[in-house]
Amino acid sequence: MIESIIKSLPEKAIDASDELRAADAYKLANEGTFMIWRGDFQNAKHLLQAMKRRIQTPASKASTPKQSFRLHRKAQAHRAKILGQLLIPVNADFSISLKRAPDLVQTFSEALTPQENDFYMSLRDLLGLIGAHEWRKNGVFIEALGEKIHPHYGVFSPGRGEYLKLIAEAPLPKLGLAFDVGTGSGVIAVLLAKRGVKKIIATDFDDRALVCAKENIDRLKFSQQIEIQKRNLFPDGKASLIVCNPPWIPEEPTSTIEYALYDPGSQMLKSFLAGLKDHLIDQGEAWLIISDIAEHLGLRSRAELTSWINEAGLKIVGRIDTKPTHKKSKDAADPLSFARQKEITSLWQLQKK
Repeated sequence: MIESIIKSLPEKAIDASDELRAADAYKLANEGTFMIWRGDFQNAKHLLQAMKRRIQTPASKASTPKQSFRLHRKAQAHRAKILGQLLIPVNADFSISLKRAPDLVQTFSEALTPQENDFYMSLRDLLGLIGAHEWRKNGVFIEALGEKIHPHYGVFSPGRGEYLKLIAEAPLPKLGLAFDVGTGSGVIAVLLAKRGVKKIIATDFDDRALVCAKENIDRLKFSQQIEIQKRNLFPDGKASLIVCNPPWIPEEPTSTIEYALYDPGSQMLKSFLAGLKDHLIDQGEAWLIISDIAEHLGLRSRAELTSWINEAGLKIVGRIDTKPTHKKSKDAADPLSFARQKEITSLWQLQKK
């Protein structure tokens, strides 16, 4: 699915170079014309920034939080479409034959499978690849772990420390077998191992996540405690602790990258809750880590969440709350600040009835 960022030559496309003005590029993009860049690579970056400044966010006419969110998503999609019209030609060997183009062979190799033919990629997506490469190379310092986690392209980056702090501090049940469902970068499994859980089975269905988790777990020397399995949700058997940090917003993702944030119809959340009873030992505990941002956006109610827990044959035995500390939570200019300012991240402690 990540390969969808690769494009063949579009039907409606023109060659573009350093002489193209930002106003003209913006007009062409709005008309649906792709621009194949043939000029200086660094000038293409400047042009993209100039196009970005021309995109105006319409005044919100929403009367409900849900409408505000939908309008925000619509504006995001429009912005992505406009900026996605500027394409960079890439050779099959991942080199770029443009003046002042950086060597991105390693960057491409980390994110894409080998290609047989030359292709095109939007400069916007290409810059996203470069950013992901830097995150992977430099890592993200996890305060609750005291170590760095190195996320891969297409794998959720554990930049929000508040939910990891909850996992690091919540009282542990029996230190026997634990399941980390939807492990992603492997950060939760590593946290549990560092806290003394003897055996953790970390699952994910995405191959990129499995490779990423294995690299992080091996590098931090927890491979003896943590086993990785490719599963949609649960591994076989029962555990004394099952942990899951599902996507928090029950909406359709618009790209592969967004699957870490958006859970259409809360399907993963509901499937996780429904399967817990069959995979928890008696007196075992499940930790559901989730924000209430969806409630403040009018996308899911607290009553719905608690009803799913009850219908799954589970009971709530505790809940630990914390306030987010990331930059957007304090940014009054953010279109969703009305919800972010109220947001609480919680670790729900669940047991079988």
